[in-house]
Amino acid sequence: MQVTRPDFDRAQTEVKPAFGASTDDLENCARGGIVQYGPALANLMQSASSLMSQLQQSERTALLSVLLEGTSGAGKTALTATLALRSDFPFIKLVSPNALVGMGEAQKATTIARIFDDAHKSPLSLIVLDEIERLLEYVRIGPRFSNVVLQTLLTCIKKVPRKTKLIILATTSSAQTLESLELLDAFNVTLHVPALGHAEAITVLKELGITNISDVEPTLRTVSKGIPVKKLMLVVEMALEKSGALHPGRFATTLQETGLLD
Repeated sequence: MQVTRPDFDRAQTEVKPAFGASTDDLENCARGGIVQYGPALANLMQSASSLMSQLQQSERTALLSVLLEGTSGAGKTALTATLALRSDFPFIKLVSPNALVGMGEAQKATTIARIFDDAHKSPLSLIVLDEIERLLEYVRIGPRFSNVVLQTLLTCIKKVPRKTKLIILATTSSAQTLESLELLDAFNVTLHVPALGHAEAITVLKELGITNISDVEPTLRTVSKGIPVKKLMLVVEMALEKSGALHPGRFATTLQETGLLD
């Protein structure tokens, strides 16, 4: 058996470095892309990008933690993943509940602490904490949560790097829960990710190339609550016909089945 140059070339694509960017995981989170539905989204992205740029240029600040909160399906994960990918930082890691499935409390805490320790060794790092309440194993009945993971997150989020810079982007669907756990105050900035209004929902349909918006607009007007963009895109996918038009009856039925239409 001989090891040749092609073996080394193949290893460079197959072996994932311990330090670096979790681009595959982040691209999967932002697989559907970001639909520019209006000024609210543009301002949100601009605010987050400005904060990240300010940290890079600052000579005094070494730690920035930003929490994106909003209703489930509002697109928080896609937003944070997109911001992380656009940053082009040398060290980017995603900490998500899916990656920690099957781990015990101690193992989860150890894994999270190790990722933060690695981040402190890189000149410029970014960590994405997705769905914090699920990382904490929070359930309303009880309520029940992992105090071990909670204390680990509290310690890691507040720990300021000595010689490097670290940005933490986190998402939650329940800011009230984090406040009761005394975790909300650990973040420097909290940004609200709103659900869609009627005009913004119409803009999303236009961006998706729907050809018969006028046929489904009356149904959209009857929706009295905010529409999470992720749910709207699911409804569109279920009601879309080959012609690029939406089936009005199926559109209304799917809206009702997803809980958006009373």
